[in-house]
Amino acid sequence: MTRPTGQRPLPVTLPPATDELLSSWIGRHARFYDVTPLEMLRHCLPDSRSLRAADTNLTDDQIRRLTTVFSSDPHIVRRMTFVNVAPPARRWIAATPVQHCEKCASERGDADIVMRSRLSGWRITCPVCGDPLRDLEDCPAPYPFKHHWNAALRGERLLDDEAERSVRTWASPAKIERLLLMRRRPDSVHPDTRLEDFRVLGVVIPELDDVVAGMRISLPSPASPILPIYLRAALLAGVAIVERSGPAMIEMLHARLIGENRTRFGRIAGPMIADHGIRRPAQLHLI
Repeated sequence: MTRPTGQRPLPVTLPPATDELLSSWIGRHARFYDVTPLEMLRHCLPDSRSLRAADTNLTDDQIRRLTTVFSSDPHIVRRMTFVNVAPPARRWIAATPVQHCEKCASERGDADIVMRSRLSGWRITCPVCGDPLRDLEDCPAPYPFKHHWNAALRGERLLDDEAERSVRTWASPAKIERLLLMRRRPDSVHPDTRLEDFRVLGVVIPELDDVVAGMRISLPSPASPILPIYLRAALLAGVAIVERSGPAMIEMLHARLIGENRTRFGRIAGPMIADHGIRRPAQLHLI
């Protein structure tokens, strides 16, 4: 493909699928024109370094250039990216697909299309059809947190509102999630569980400790919160339960930590409560 000296529309453009990721759309054009995806991207944006950057870090000017080349609309192109995702939720964007919607994949019949929701680590349902998303690898049986599914759906809505629309209630759901993944002091030690595997989430979802011990799972740190769907449901349910319970539950959870984790918890939780006009509890005063 010969690069033009100016930005000109491609002679043939392919319509984007609903919820398609920008890099997926660019990749389909690349296959149509028999070039590599990076060559196609650089045809539009000569200084581009990676398709990943196009999915997450486009400027308004770059979006306008893509709009011109693909004869599209800026709002459509922007919606295919994660550019608008709020900073606290960016930890939830996976580098590669971690899940899929079996129903949409079957109905589309095009294995080359990558849906944006496949990288959205805060989702447990498909934004297109509403069906539960599936892990790329089979979930351990039996599914351990089915009875928390309704609460998990509410947690998904809370995080989706914050990530996609910067809408939140009295507290940031992403910050609640960060608190829930901090290590805690256990009440008792399960013989098959290491001390570092006990998380604050286990106080809100008590059966989590036994699941982690029984499946020999190591939960991630707050810096990398993307969990398999079957564990993500517990985390989202925890977010919903804490958000609905209010600051009193934050106080109770703070009391379950010791040492540096307790101080770190206070640094996050104290301002989070104070910012919403609620008196900061004494035990959340920063040291």
